[in-house]
Amino acid sequence: MNAVSPPRLRQVLLGELTEAESTELCRRSAVPDPEVRRIARAICEEIRNEGDRAMARVDARHGGGYFPVTQAELERAADRIPEVTAALEEAKDRIAAFHRPQIPSDIHREDVRGIAITRRWSPLGRVGAYVPGGKAAYPSTVLMTVVPAKVAGVREVVVATPAGDDGKVNRATLAACWVAGADEVWAMGGAGAVATLAYGTEQVKRVDKIVGPGSQWVTAAKLAVFGDCGIDLPAGPSEVLVLADDSADPALVAADLLCQAEHGPDSPAVLVTTDPTLPSRVEEALEEQLVFLERREILAEALSNHGMTVIASDMTQALSFTNRYAAEHVSLLTGDTETHAKEITAAGSVYIGRWSVESAGDYATGANHVLPTGGLAACYGPLSVDDFGSWRQEQRLTREGLADILPIITRLADVEGFTAHRRAAELRFSTEGAA
Repeated sequence: MNAVSPPRLRQVLLGELTEAESTELCRRSAVPDPEVRRIARAICEEIRNEGDRAMARVDARHGGGYFPVTQAELERAADRIPEVTAALEEAKDRIAAFHRPQIPSDIHREDVRGIAITRRWSPLGRVGAYVPGGKAAYPSTVLMTVVPAKVAGVREVVVATPAGDDGKVNRATLAACWVAGADEVWAMGGAGAVATLAYGTEQVKRVDKIVGPGSQWVTAAKLAVFGDCGIDLPAGPSEVLVLADDSADPALVAADLLCQAEHGPDSPAVLVTTDPTLPSRVEEALEEQLVFLERREILAEALSNHGMTVIASDMTQALSFTNRYAAEHVSLLTGDTETHAKEITAAGSVYIGRWSVESAGDYATGANHVLPTGGLAACYGPLSVDDFGSWRQEQRLTREGLADILPIITRLADVEGFTAHRRAAELRFSTEGAA
């Protein structure tokens, strides 16, 4: 068992910071490195212009593969790991049950004077689901992306996930694709996979939208193709914030920090507390727990480089900082969790109380684990059925309805200098009865 250095989290006293310093503490990005954005954008352009030839070069440079996986291979993978497949089936059912009520309903409003407006939703035709892979396997992410798409009624769902160094896609990931009902599965990864889905190649038909989490390379590529292809949200490295007071068990605080930090060395893990004695006790618990964990080197790096404890003077200040930080995952370990939960307005997913462990949401509750990161939980929510469709408005006016609002149209068109707008409305009355 490899030893790792005891993690020492950066400590901050909120009361000693200026407003600007506190704001800066919360500022981060799903793609912090501008060079990553530049290279990802170049890869996307390369594949857009040259298709399969470019993707073959990208695979040779960065790995991940570029080949299809057949439905027969998916079924064989599921058959070879029956216990895992059974767990995937149960998780799928829970995800589907939570997402079915999310199917949007059309909205209709009719004016008695002859104006009818409808807001209508319909599923997308073809969606790409990016699932991280290569050195690790994320079969749960297959379920979290494909199952809601199927619930929404998407006709074709394409999974892109990188192969490992052995040139194969993880068996559990393939089994999840079978269980979830993915229509196509491609071994490919990183920015190249995103570009291939967005623009299409000779082998892969382009998609309407790309969903799913990934590395900063994946996130940068999603941002690069946005406008040519829809994306769900720029979900970068996983992150967690634990809000705790003097009633919290240091062992549980440490466990919840470790739970998300093990995703990668760039995963932020933040403790916000009103108890100044808690951070040192949590660091002791982190040291004790790290030795038993397989990814302890990654965890130690994440905690050393991106770990932080924030000491607030009271719970009002602690909650204010929590909302400004807008973390992907927030764990509440306080003496009044229900009250404090109502005060949290910016977070991807909130875990309330001792028994609400983050891994339950990652795998088994049915709630979606594709969540906004990098502070974007302030304006984005979890992946949902709504992300797999589009809205349109239908407007129907009678003669009486148009006549009733004609003064509004003409006055506002005149103010904006749009005489064609005004004429388009007035012409309908002046040409009445014409052939």
